[in-house]
Amino acid sequence: MENFRKVRTSEEESPLPFPNLPPDVVEMKVKEGSKIRNLMNFAMAQMELKGSRQIVFSGCGRAVTKTITCVEIMKRKLGGLHQVTKVRYKTLLEVWENQDPLAGSPAQNLTVHKNVPSICILLSRDPLDPNQTGYQPP
Repeated sequence: MENFRKVRTSEEESPLPFPNLPPDVVEMKVKEGSKIRNLMNFAMAQMELKGSRQIVFSGCGRAVTKTITCVEIMKRKLGGLHQVTKVRYKTLLEVWENQDPLAGSPAQNLTVHKNVPSICILLSRDPLDPNQTGYQPP
């Protein structure tokens, strides 16, 4: 692998695992490099100023812990939020390019499919079904 370099990474898009969400629900996609301060400023503005009733935080791979941190901060600041957590796996597609191809042969790419853990957390001001798996009361 020392002769290869990563060209691009793409993640498979999948729908949110929560049925019956309103179409205007705010989805916070937390990335590894996201700043918690920026995420929280936007999320708090949506919940307090715009009056959103529900918000979804999602992250995969190394961003899972940052996603959980954002949710816990929001629960502490707002209070009274119902929570449903869903854990699943997402498929990442990585394309690697050969840095040292043989003379006269075309450059070869290597494609790798990775399954990484992913988390989606729904926070709601309105009561949710307590029989759902992953439900936490306020």
